Amino acid sequence: MIRSSKPLDELDKRYQQETLRGLTYAQALERFEALWAEALALGVLGQVDWETDLEPDLAVARAVNGLPPAS
Repeated sequence: MIRSSKPLDELDKRYQQETLRGLTYAQALERFEALWAEALALGVLGQVDWETDLEPDLAVARAVNGLPPAS
């Protein structure tokens, strides 16, 4: 695994700036759509219902704020 370091972060930032600088809105949207389709194909989107995923966080927030548990 590659560990992030300041030089690597700077290289990545510079690469992103240089490669994405000339994109039009339409090209950027096309790129986004392709990445979205890839994520769907890999099955990494929509694996967890976001409302169900928030339930433990909301329970902790209720307890910290002195509110009764949700029924």
